[in-house]
Amino acid sequence: MLREIDIRLPLRESGEEVARRREAARLLRMVPRRICGIRVLKESIDARQRRICKQLHCLVAVDEPLPAPEPLPEPPHKLPGGAARVIIVGCGPAGLFAALRCLELGVCPVVLERGKDVTARRFDLKPINCLGRVESDSNYCFGEGGAGAFSDGKLYTRATKRGSVAEIYRLFVAHGASPSILTDAHPHIGSDKLPRIIRSIRETIINCGGEVHFGARVDRLLRSVDGRRLLGVGTADGREWQAGAVILATGHSARDIYHLLTREGIMMERKTFAVGVRIEHPQELIDAVQYHLHRGEVRPPELPAASYNLSATIRGRGVHSFCMCPGGFIVPAATSNDEVVVNGMSLSRRNSPLANSGFVVSVFPEDTDEFLAEHGALSGVVWQKRLEQQTAVAGGGQLRAPAQIAADFLRGRVSGSLPRCGYRPGITPWNLRELLPSFVTQHLAEGLRLFERNIPGFSGSEALLIGSETRTSSPVRIPRDASTLQHPDLEGLFPCAEGAGYAGGIVSAAIDGRRCAEVAAYRVLRGGLTA
Repeated sequence: MLREIDIRLPLRESGEEVARRREAARLLRMVPRRICGIRVLKESIDARQRRICKQLHCLVAVDEPLPAPEPLPEPPHKLPGGAARVIIVGCGPAGLFAALRCLELGVCPVVLERGKDVTARRFDLKPINCLGRVESDSNYCFGEGGAGAFSDGKLYTRATKRGSVAEIYRLFVAHGASPSILTDAHPHIGSDKLPRIIRSIRETIINCGGEVHFGARVDRLLRSVDGRRLLGVGTADGREWQAGAVILATGHSARDIYHLLTREGIMMERKTFAVGVRIEHPQELIDAVQYHLHRGEVRPPELPAASYNLSATIRGRGVHSFCMCPGGFIVPAATSNDEVVVNGMSLSRRNSPLANSGFVVSVFPEDTDEFLAEHGALSGVVWQKRLEQQTAVAGGGQLRAPAQIAADFLRGRVSGSLPRCGYRPGITPWNLRELLPSFVTQHLAEGLRLFERNIPGFSGSEALLIGSETRTSSPVRIPRDASTLQHPDLEGLFPCAEGAGYAGGIVSAAIDGRRCAEVAAYRVLRGGLTA
C-alpha cells in the first residue's frame, strides 16, 4: 500500500530517516515496522512560528517496498540525414527546450542565437561591470541561455496548468542540475552552475543531430510571394535559413525583432508590464524578520538565506516584489550603452550579505498613449526605452545607477550618503521621484508603507532603492491562434514565450517552448517539408 502524507518535523530532525518513519507511523496510526520506505516528493520550510519546521510531502510504502523512482529522461535518438527542420530564433530556455522537444519528435531544430555561447558570454560581462561598457549582442540579456542564465536560475513557477513543470525539472537534472530541484518547493540552480547545464543541453542538441548557430542575428523574414507564409529567416551576416516553421523565442529585450515585425506589417498588441526599482536590504534584516531572529543573531546553518514575496493592489494597480534574490547581487541588464537597467542574480550558495528584489508597479497600455499615434503597438517599448535612457542620464554615465535610501524616497529628498550596494558599476545619489513617472512613485511609496507591516525595516534607512527595473516582461504581445499557436496573419510563424507575451520566467518559457515545438513539428512532418 502506498500513501501520500504531509509530515511536519523540527528543522534538525527533518533529515533523519528514523524521525520521518516515526512521524509517518504516528500519522497513519500504525507501528513503525510497517513503514517499508519513505520518499520525499516536496519539501518546504515553515517559518510562520518561532519554532521553525520542515514540511515534507512524502510517499510512504506500507507493508511493501517503495517502487523505483522514475528514471531521468534519456537523450533522444540521433536524427537521420534529411530530417524535416524547424528554425528556432533564440537560445534561451524557450529555444533550448523547444529544440529538445523537436529532437524527441524526430525533427531537426536549427537554433539561431544573436549572441555568443555561454562560456564566451561570461567574458563580455566583465566590461559591463567594471568599465560600464555593453556589447550589444552579448550581455546579461543576449547570448546562450538568455536572460535567465545570469539571473539566479530561479525555477519556481505558478504556470502548472500550461504543461508539466516536473518534466522541465527532470530535464534540467538529466543535464547536470542537482536532484534537489525535484523536491524543493522553491528550487533554484544559481548563476554559477547554470552555464554548465546550458552547455550540456546544447551538446545534447548537437549530438542528436540538431544545429546551434551563434552570431546569427535575424534581421529579415523570408515570405511567400503572397506574403501569407513564412519560408524562413535571414541573418545579419547575409545567410538565409529555410524551414516549414519558425519558432520566435527571442525574449523580452529583443526590440529589434519588434521593429522588424512592424516593418513587415505583422500584427502585434500592447500589453501590461511593470516598472520600478531594485530594492536592496542587508540579508540579516530579512533573515531576522522571516526566521524570528534578533538582529546580529547568526542564522542556523540548516536554513537558507530568507526570501520574501510581497504583492498588493493599490487603487486598481499592482505593486509587487519581483525576482527576489536572497544573498544576491544587482546586475546591469542594459542592452545598449545609452540606457541603465537593473536586475538581480545570486549564486547557488546565496551567500552575499545583501538581498535584493524588483519592486515594481503595473504599467497599463493606456499609460503609454503619448507614443501611440507614432509608434502604435510599440508605444510601450518606446516608453520603456525612454525611461531607461533617463535613468542613464541620472546615473551619470558608464552604467552607474541612480539610488536613494527608501526613507529619503518617502520624504522626497536626495540621500546625503548611500549604504554599500551590490551593484558593481556604482550608484549615484538621486531623487527617484524626479526620474520615475508620478503614478509609479506614488504607488511605490504606498507599497513601501504597506509592506513595512510585513517586514519591519523594509522602508527604513537600511533599504536602498536603485533605478530602474524595467525589463520585468515584454510591453508587447505577438498574437497567435489558440489551437495552432501560429500568428493569425503569417502561416508558419510561432510566437513563443516571454518575448511574445506568453511566459514569465525560466520554467514557463521552457514549457511554452515545448508546446510550440510540438505544433511546429506536426506542421513540418505533416507537410513533408524537409531541409
